[in-house]
Amino acid sequence: MTELGSRQAQIVDSDGRGETSNIDLLDVALLLGKNWRRILIVSGLMFFLGAIVASLMRPTFTATAVILPPQQQQSSVSAIMGQLGSLAGLGGGTSGNILRNPADLYVAILQSRTIADGVIAKFHLQDIYKTKGLDATRRVLLRHTKFEALKAGLITVTVEEADAHRASDLANGYIDALYQMNSTLAITEAAQRRVFFDKELDGEKKALINAENDLKATQQKTGLIQLNGQAEIILRRIAETRAEIASKEVEIQSISTFATEQNPQVMRVQQELTSLRSQLAVLENSQRTLQPGDVEVPAGRVPAVALEYLRKYREVRFHESLFELLSRQYQAARIDEAKSAPVIQVVDRAVPPEKKSGPYRVLIAFVSGFLGFLLTCVWVLVRQGYRRMEQVPENATRLRELRDVFRKRG
Repeated sequence: MTELGSRQAQIVDSDGRGETSNIDLLDVALLLGKNWRRILIVSGLMFFLGAIVASLMRPTFTATAVILPPQQQQSSVSAIMGQLGSLAGLGGGTSGNILRNPADLYVAILQSRTIADGVIAKFHLQDIYKTKGLDATRRVLLRHTKFEALKAGLITVTVEEADAHRASDLANGYIDALYQMNSTLAITEAAQRRVFFDKELDGEKKALINAENDLKATQQKTGLIQLNGQAEIILRRIAETRAEIASKEVEIQSISTFATEQNPQVMRVQQELTSLRSQLAVLENSQRTLQPGDVEVPAGRVPAVALEYLRKYREVRFHESLFELLSRQYQAARIDEAKSAPVIQVVDRAVPPEKKSGPYRVLIAFVSGFLGFLLTCVWVLVRQGYRRMEQVPENATRLRELRDVFRKRG
């Protein structure tokens, strides 16, 4: 049955009997109208309660910094993938998808624990947040910070804090920490070579010190101070040739980190290494007839102490030459790294915001009032429905049984 301004709903009870109950919208409006004072009072109370809570909330300020990460990484990696030829397709196109936005790499670095710990220590956040332990401080800092890689290639660092100056300082602190970490991480081919030669140079420095100490001990034991001129020249040439061979071997190891054996540069260094080994063999044959005092005396007539001195002196000259060659390659790698180092450009440094970003006190108050209005209307309708159910004897009996069940369980 249909009436103007109303609708009907059919309710089927548990016995399968169909009973119709009219849900009249006019009745609902009339019921709400009768309770307008209650609805208005509760809505007003919720509105003022929300306003009071919003006024007690601490204001927040949002500071944003924008940076432009290096863009040349995509071209350099693409060149390497191009050199690999058909092997580049074995990844199923994954590399291409990763390289579409190189800013994702720097967003991941910004989210690292190392940078977070540096920011926490720099600004004493553990004391400001009053947290126990670094883990809790990191979680609080993470809730206040947001990193986003934009489609244009830019990265935004957004920090929300109760203090405007602290918000801008934290955003700029993240940029400074990223710049410092970027200068130390080996994320380019030149940087990898620099790190490689740095380790080799450090090891060779220790070897040179040990060789010099051994030569000094031999001089004190044998009394020999210097060599014959021709013997010294030949030994120096042997040491320099050995050092060049060792340097070429180190260079091949360095190139092998990003190139194959068929690479033209590797093949060129291999040819130079073969030529140097041939020269070393010729020089060593000449050295066998030398002694400190007479260059024409066979090696069998050279005293044992002189041979020991020759070996120690040759070892020192070898490590000196090798150290010098590695130093040149290390300096060259540093220059290449400076030329190709990924530079992070700051588009906008964060400044203390002039206006607060939250909380939205007026919005909170109106939402609270609206929720009070809805809850009161629902309560009025539910209470009226409950009263109507009690007027039906059968429903009243069921309601009593339901209350008894809850009492027993309580």
